[in-house]
Formats: sequence, structure tokens, C-alpha cells
Amino acid sequence: MSAPPPRIDEAPARIERPLDRPLRVLLPIAVLALGLILWEGVVRLYGIPPYVLPSPGLVLSTLVSDWGVLLSSLVVTLVTTLEGFALAVIGGVGLAVLFNQSRLIEYSLYPYAVILQVTPIVAIAPLLLIYLPQQLAVLACAWIVAFFPVLANTTLGLNSVDHNLSDLFRLYGATRGQVLWELKLKAALPYILAGLKIAGGLSLIGAVVAEIAAGSAGSGSGLAYRIMESAYRLNIPRMFAALFLLSVSGIVIFFTLSFLSHLLLRRWHESAVAREV
Repeated sequence: MSAPPPRIDEAPARIERPLDRPLRVLLPIAVLALGLILWEGVVRLYGIPPYVLPSPGLVLSTLVSDWGVLLSSLVVTLVTTLEGFALAVIGGVGLAVLFNQSRLIEYSLYPYAVILQVTPIVAIAPLLLIYLPQQLAVLACAWIVAFFPVLANTTLGLNSVDHNLSDLFRLYGATRGQVLWELKLKAALPYILAGLKIAGGLSLIGAVVAEIAAGSAGSGSGLAYRIMESAYRLNIPRMFAALFLLSVSGIVIFFTLSFLSHLLLRRWHESAVAREV
């Protein structure tokens, strides 16, 4: 007797083959190396001047020679990014918990969170610079951009808990606080971590946008300000070096949060449990 066909609504298990891990590392490195070779070849072949398009070698040498200036600016940008991210996590998770516990609060405040999200941060940054000190305005921009993904994902996770499990907890006499802590927050953890991964990169974007707005007023010392300064002075190699540091910072933030998500979910959640063939 033949086995019954698999159900359509059943998602296939994620199977990890032995070559998957090295391929995840080697293939992106190979693509990056190929891109750098093509970039270097185009610059050399057509004799493109450095103020139009510097070669990768020149960008690297500029990164080394200007490391002191770029490092100090990188620290300023990263401090603002991490502060905005921390505020977004605290505020987003905390407000999502309030939304889950009180529909009146959710109905009253959630539309304004949406309005805050859909308003372009480029338009908000100059306004904040008028009413707030420069550093607070930059921090507020980083927070505004990163806040909504945490709030939305946490709210979705808390509202997606199986109602049968909630009823079972209450049947055994669990309080609202116990249901929240023992069931809802733990069940919503994958959603929360997904929101954190999104918010980490967005907080960097918010900080950069605010630094550009502040830099246009003649002040600021973050990497975004160094990019604008380099553009005005036609120091394009330094501008590329600063862009490289920003990209590396975003990559490090993303993979750090991805590693944290893997550590917290690897033993029980299907998105992180790998199955060998």
C-alpha cells in the first residue's frame, strides 16, 4: 500500500547539506573578489581619474592613511546608532506589551506610530535640528526609524499566540502577568528577533540621514559628515573609504543580531533548527 501524499499546507523542513556552510561563505567572497577585479580593470583600462572613480587599491590606501580621522567619526556614528537601537528596543517592546494588555491603548496610539513610520526621516531631521540639540536630534532620528519595526513585529508576535494555549493557562489559574511572561513573550520571541534584525540596520540609516542634515548646517563629526566633506573637496577616495566603513558596520550589526537570534532559537524554533540529510 503506497504512502499517502504529503499535505499541501505542510511546509518542508529546512535541510542543511554538508556543503551548504562553506558555500555560504565562499560564494559571496568569490563574487566580491570578481567585482573588485572588474572595478580595478575598468579604472586601469580607461584611465579614470581618482576624483571620478578611484581604484580599490587607492580606496584601501586612503582607508589606511586616514584611519585616525575615519575611526573617530565611525565611533560617533556607531554610538548614536547603538543608542537609537537600544531606545527602539525598549520603547518598541514595552509599547507592544501595553498594546497587548489594553486594546484602548493600542487603538489610541498605534495610528500615530504608523504616521511616524511613513513620514520620511529626511523631512523630519531638519525640523528636529531646529528644536533639539544636534546630538539629541541625530539620536531621535535613529530612534524614529528603528522604533516601528520592533513595535510592529512584537505586536504581531504577541497577538499570534495560540488562543487555545492562552485559555489553557487561564484554566489553570494563571494571572495575566504569568500568561504574558510564560507564554506570550516566549512564543513571540522569533517575531521580536526578526524586528531587531530590521531595526539594527535602520538605526544606522537614521543616524546617517540625521548626520547629513546636521553636516549641511556646518557641524557634525560622524561618518556621514565625512562623506559630505569629502564630496565638497572632491576627495573621492576618502568618501569611498567612509562608505566602506558604513557598509561594514551595517553588516556587522546584522550578523551580530542574526547570531543572537540563532543562539536563542536554535534548540526549539523551526526557523533555526537545521536538519542534516
